Amino acid sequence: MRRLAHQDPEGDFWLSRRNRMNPGDRLWFFFTSPDSEVAAVADVMGEPYEADPPDPESVYRVDVTLLSGPTDALHGDPVGRDELQLGQVRSVQRVEPGALEILLERAGL
Repeated sequence: MRRLAHQDPEGDFWLSRRNRMNPGDRLWFFFTSPDSEVAAVADVMGEPYEADPPDPESVYRVDVTLLSGPTDALHGDPVGRDELQLGQVRSVQRVEPGALEILLERAGL
């Protein structure tokens, strides 16, 4: 993700479900291996749309721009699952206000 943020930051990512995501929202990438942590961030550029042709594994797609500086900052000092006080992590979920403060600070935003 970090390399993409620098070399090819604009792209589309798949979503397993369409969730309340709008242009201007932030997309925080939570990695589960080797550690459970947020280590990349992007801006949502458009509303999610259905994949064409349809794909049962990636029903929706969303256009994003990866943020290189904030992703570098998170790569160097990722935000762990415990700091976010997360229970079960879903594919798309809203960030709680307390966790958002931590994410923004670590990303330098």
